[in-house]
Amino acid sequence: MASLLQHLGLFLLFFVSCHSQYHPLDSLTPSEFHQVQAIVKGSNPGSSLNMTFQYVGLDEPDKSIVLSWLSNPNSTTPPPPRRAFVITRLHSQTHEIIVDLSTQSIISDEVYGGHGYPLLTSEEQTAASVLPLTYPPFIASITKRSLKLSDVVCSTFTVGWFGEDKSRRVLKIPCFYTDGTANLYMRPIEGVTIVVDLDDMKIIEYYDRLMVPVPEAEGTECRLSKQNPPFGPPLNGVSAMPPDGPGFKIDGHNVRWANWDFHISFDARAGLIISLASIYDLQKGTFRQVLYRGHVSELFVPYMDPTEEWYYRTYFDEGEFGLGICTVPLQPMLDCPPNAVFTDGYYASQDGKPMSISNAFCVYEQEAGRIMWRHTETDIPGEEIKEVRPEVSLVVRMVVALTNYDYILDWEFKPSGSIKFGVGLTGIPAVKGVSYTHTDQIKEDVYGTLLAPNAIGVNHDHFFTYRLDLDVDGDANSFVKANLETKRVTDNSSPRKSYWTVVSETAKTESDAQIQLRLKPVEQIVVNPNKKTKLGNYVGYRLIPGSLSSPLLSDDDYPQIRGAFTKYDVWITPYNKSEKWAGGLYMDQSRGDDTLAVWSQRNREIENKDIVLWYTIGFHHVPCQEDFPVMPTLSGGFELRPTNFFENNPVLKTKPPTPVSWPNCTH
Repeated sequence: MASLLQHLGLFLLFFVSCHSQYHPLDSLTPSEFHQVQAIVKGSNPGSSLNMTFQYVGLDEPDKSIVLSWLSNPNSTTPPPPRRAFVITRLHSQTHEIIVDLSTQSIISDEVYGGHGYPLLTSEEQTAASVLPLTYPPFIASITKRSLKLSDVVCSTFTVGWFGEDKSRRVLKIPCFYTDGTANLYMRPIEGVTIVVDLDDMKIIEYYDRLMVPVPEAEGTECRLSKQNPPFGPPLNGVSAMPPDGPGFKIDGHNVRWANWDFHISFDARAGLIISLASIYDLQKGTFRQVLYRGHVSELFVPYMDPTEEWYYRTYFDEGEFGLGICTVPLQPMLDCPPNAVFTDGYYASQDGKPMSISNAFCVYEQEAGRIMWRHTETDIPGEEIKEVRPEVSLVVRMVVALTNYDYILDWEFKPSGSIKFGVGLTGIPAVKGVSYTHTDQIKEDVYGTLLAPNAIGVNHDHFFTYRLDLDVDGDANSFVKANLETKRVTDNSSPRKSYWTVVSETAKTESDAQIQLRLKPVEQIVVNPNKKTKLGNYVGYRLIPGSLSSPLLSDDDYPQIRGAFTKYDVWITPYNKSEKWAGGLYMDQSRGDDTLAVWSQRNREIENKDIVLWYTIGFHHVPCQEDFPVMPTLSGGFELRPTNFFENNPVLKTKPPTPVSWPNCTH
């Protein structure tokens, strides 16, 4: 208990301390959300009651301004002006507003006239989801199915875009049955289509096309309190609380650990943002830049059922619902280990007031039995040399709950200079109610797998697109494709018939850098062409890809037009502050005219420029019975790894941790 209290005391020291000067990339604070609300509503006194805040976030200063300010850490120069970017809805129009918090004024207020709609608010989704419960036709449909209205729960799904010239701001409302279970997604009420107009907040379309049995509740519970013996094998995990508290230091939003220094912040749309990551070079005696700013830019989840009740289920979860808004409080000792330190996140509610998410992130040191490096030498007569360095890393974690799915998103910093990006998929697969109870009955394409009687787990994809503004030892970088090519031995100089070699090419324009990794082996390296090692190699960071699951939809299919940024695994663009969201700023009912794929058609120069790496990690998910009733975590990820960045192994001189005495262990 004493060590736990000590740990909590450190948490308070780190996160409740006051700072006299803000960092220009810090998240907006609760008091700043209140300021934004007052300023924006004050500029529309007659209409403020009808105004909704769809998004409020930091209007980050231009990169050059931030870097200039950071280059003089001892200067008395104040940080750049603090500004907020605000999207509101008023009189069925979308307003883009920039608020200057230092002058308490509005710099600009423009009406958006393009396609698509802004991020949805939690409040309007809640209001829309309860409308069916008092709607007579829906009540009649529930009665017809012999269901109890009191056990019906409804949710909200975006409708996509399928070539319509005009559209209204609407949602479709699916409903579920909770009698006998809290796992509502396993008991869908099929055949009913409900469309709600969000601006008028009323049901504008209603159809009840077919009667399909609601899947049974038996076996769907995932709560431990509802389980009956026998139970699975006990899991006696080993965890330790450092006696002196965490081995990292957090000052405001800045994290310092081992040889890493970086900044963390929170955004309603992106969730976790990592900025200004730099690593200390022991030989050079200084910190060196690696990453200016990085975050998930979009999450595309299209389902593969083209039928009337399912075809539109092609979600862009980040731009439609917000990873930040859907971030869930992490549970100490369960979501994160005992040595974790937690921090809260804030976003603006529909009326502009700050909403708090407790324990939005956790930061912890991880030692999981992995080896950082080792070598055994047995060829020296009379000697056996063993050198081992166990790996300890620092993890920053966020969990996002988007209706049925939970996503675990990790950033892992290693002393070797690598940054690993972890993606975990768990939660409840989306199922479709059907009449089938056994696969022998199925004589048609049901677009998925029978997981339980009357429940088909529908095939679908998950595409996570990351925006990574790398600044490898400076902001002037190039992208090198090191192609691995087979060479034939034709001159009889060797008994070998072939070998592979590296043929490198530097991408000069955006089109040169677009890569479909499944088509050929290639190493992707962001280098600084102005910096070389002592041996003459360009310093760089290499992308080590993860799961290679490229889109299988046709290019002319409407969801793929909107999600064209997933066509290539890798894109490189010149830095542009406004190009932040791979699917565009307005994702709901977007038309694919403001995406990464469209921006890159300009084919801008990217050699020796300030460039941004975009990488998509994808998963094709064919559900299986082990996913029922809750899915064990499916893990993936990718890595950014130093490549000729250091003169040699940067952790060669790292000392192993002090040994700890454990019972039943032989040294």
